[in-house]
Amino acid sequence: MQTLLPLAEKIAARLIARKEKIAVAEGSAGGLISAALLAVPGASAYYLGGAVIYTIVARKEVAGISNDEMKGLRASSEPYALLLARKIRDKHGSTWGISETGAAGPTGNRYGDPAGHTCIGIVGPSEKAITLRTGSDDRVTNMRAFAHRALVELLGVLEA
Repeated sequence: MQTLLPLAEKIAARLIARKEKIAVAEGSAGGLISAALLAVPGASAYYLGGAVIYTIVARKEVAGISNDEMKGLRASSEPYALLLARKIRDKHGSTWGISETGAAGPTGNRYGDPAGHTCIGIVGPSEKAITLRTGSDDRVTNMRAFAHRALVELLGVLEA
């Protein structure tokens, strides 16, 4: 959390200054993105909600992504990360949505991605998606790396 908090503080300041809100959907980061954003005092000024979308059931029931919307897509991809970010943003009525979807480890996912693979989507007044591959199979290290990169990317979009 110590490496995430300075990023979250900068993000919070930007969102508050701009009077913007964010919602979070994360998978293999396991809630660390939300935890970092919520650790900043006054988070209710910018954080509307979030969810850990870890299963197909959660994807359908919590994120509201139908089987039809998944046609031609697969989880742990940039297009899916953008869809998930869009859905969480729209469900919460926020300015921004951020998502993370990947394979923390120690093994890869059922789509053939190795441990340490994740995709991050950011949707708002602008959109961005990136893929990160850490090359590590250490679950906890990857979870931290995924959350860190998500916050770095979000801050970059907010500073652009």
